[in-house]
Amino acid sequence: MRKRKGSADHDSSFTSNVTLLDGNSDLKQCHKKTDAASDPGGSGTGMGRRYRRGGLIWRLRRILIWVLGIYIAIPVIIKVCPSIQAKLVFLNFVRVPYFIDLKRPEDQGLNHTRNFYLQPEEGINIGVWHTVPSVMWREAQAKDAEWYDKSFQSSHPVILYLHGNAGTRGGDHRVQLYKVLSSLGYHVVTFDYRGWGDSEGSPSEKGMTSDALFLYQWIKQRIGQKPLYIWGHSLGTGVATNLVRRLCDRGTPPDALILESPFTNIREEAKSHPFSMVYRYLPGFDWFFLDSITANDIRFASDENVNHISCPVLILHAEDDTVVPFQLGKKLYDLAAQSKSLNGHKVQFIPFPSSLGYRHKFIYKSPQLPNILSDFLSAPHPHV
Repeated sequence: MRKRKGSADHDSSFTSNVTLLDGNSDLKQCHKKTDAASDPGGSGTGMGRRYRRGGLIWRLRRILIWVLGIYIAIPVIIKVCPSIQAKLVFLNFVRVPYFIDLKRPEDQGLNHTRNFYLQPEEGINIGVWHTVPSVMWREAQAKDAEWYDKSFQSSHPVILYLHGNAGTRGGDHRVQLYKVLSSLGYHVVTFDYRGWGDSEGSPSEKGMTSDALFLYQWIKQRIGQKPLYIWGHSLGTGVATNLVRRLCDRGTPPDALILESPFTNIREEAKSHPFSMVYRYLPGFDWFFLDSITANDIRFASDENVNHISCPVLILHAEDDTVVPFQLGKKLYDLAAQSKSLNGHKVQFIPFPSSLGYRHKFIYKSPQLPNILSDFLSAPHPHV
């Protein structure tokens, strides 16, 4: 009986151990499932990671296909619709700064400036600013149009300023230049070409040149034989050389032409512009982009115009200009220096080192600018 009892106890203990082992086995299985779910090296996670990696690659491929599609579509669209390229050249729809009232130049610190409108042709009104020399500032307060017209009869010379693309006559760097020139004793007349700012009409090279010629003649009627200089900046240099070529062909050249950040012609400028960088080496770049500019009758061929200009020419260019590369301004100067029509006239090139940081818009900051102008024009500034 004892033997059986011991045997039974032994069997019971054996059974318990087996049960315990079975329980441990189940526990281990449970741990294995948990570990499989949490183990980064586990086969389930590996499949999940491969799935996610595959999804990411597919999304990247889709983005790449879209980018490539847009890259290819842009030159095709421009070729089919060349008017888009004209808008990119003029950028007249970019009105910066956006929230200024062009009827109120005094809001820009020009409280000796009159805003008015002229009509170069029927149905086209263009906005104009006339800033008198700063020495006339006090006298100019609260004066009417008649006073401003009579102010042209003073001994102070006049600069007709032709601005570049984008923005308006109220652009900050333009306003700062008006202030500098006014402080030196010049009348400054500037305007927005048709299609720019609050001027009516649509932009074109022919229209821009026609507007500039109209303003030049309007000023000339008021100043008589006093000096009248033409100052063009960026795209405005193309308008300026167009204008001066016409005047010289008529035998009535201006007293001087000042070109700030000029280029040779619009095709070379477009090819050198930062926006063209992603397409510059694309096969057919000229056919897609440059021929589209020509199709809009846009040339701004200053390199050709200098062979028909017969007045002093001053070129100002910053070496760190990224919009109109310095080498284009230098190239234009080299062509002007060799021009037969400019033989006997002063042709001068003033570079501004990169260390000054003047880039495309800030040559007006140069403390040397007053001396550069007085030396070039061979006359002291009117207010001195």
